[in-house]
Amino acid sequence: MGVAVRGLGQRRVGRTTVRGAKTLVTGAASGIGRATALAAAAAGAEMVLTDINAEGLAETVETIRARGGVVLASRALDITDYDAVAAFAESVHAEHPSLDIVMNVAGHSIWGTVENLEHRHWRHMVEVNLMGPIHVIETFVPAMVRAGKGGALVNVSSAAGLIALPWHAAYSAGKYGIRGVSEVLRFDLETHGISVHLVAPGAVDTPLVHTVELVGIDRREPRVDRMAKRFTKHAVPPEKVAAAILQGIERNRFIVYSSPDIRFGYWWARKFALPYEFVIRQMSARFNRLLTASRAGS
Repeated sequence: MGVAVRGLGQRRVGRTTVRGAKTLVTGAASGIGRATALAAAAAGAEMVLTDINAEGLAETVETIRARGGVVLASRALDITDYDAVAAFAESVHAEHPSLDIVMNVAGHSIWGTVENLEHRHWRHMVEVNLMGPIHVIETFVPAMVRAGKGGALVNVSSAAGLIALPWHAAYSAGKYGIRGVSEVLRFDLETHGISVHLVAPGAVDTPLVHTVELVGIDRREPRVDRMAKRFTKHAVPPEKVAAAILQGIERNRFIVYSSPDIRFGYWWARKFALPYEFVIRQMSARFNRLLTASRAGS
């Protein structure tokens, strides 16, 4: 389904639905990626899927097809490997000259304070959460531009891409980065009828939230364990995020929230800078006390 949109005085075609759309989803083996792939396929999208986890990816493909959905192509690959992503894009475009929707969902999380984080942690966060999506964008989006049919680009960031959360410096390096890329492409791609959507979920009940690496932190320390349990208690199911993504495309929303607390937090940070800074400092102090307790118990 097409919709006429304005772009520098010209009328272009953009998408308001995933039905019939050739749709790429990265990170499709689990979590938000799997939930989004299943939801999009159920809504009539024709799927192109990838994930580093070959077994989980195969299960997603099998599930979609068993439910009557369409998978045009799938390949297990590491999005941080540009050559692998480019080869996959070339293979897809040989059969389908351009896609309609590209969704960057794959990601990874590492938390830690600057004195505990190692170079490999910083590099991994930037490679997975920023350069990976960039590899996908530069190999798939230009074909959408040349096709002139409009479309949509979805980039999954995080609440940590909007708000200065404690211990998230390395993670936020990538998530703030993809937010910046999305802010620019939002306007650059508008003239081509391609909408851009920045997804900013908070805690999501996925394997990632239960296995997040806490560098220099003893997860067995009681206060750390209680904090982790409180965090996961507020986690929303990945299916809720998937539904928000599809609705975000339909309603042409730039920032897509998975829960009202993140929407409020970002609004509050922008409107009330001093109270926001006070609360973040209090959070940081509390987290630092947990760090001290963890060290004392190790």
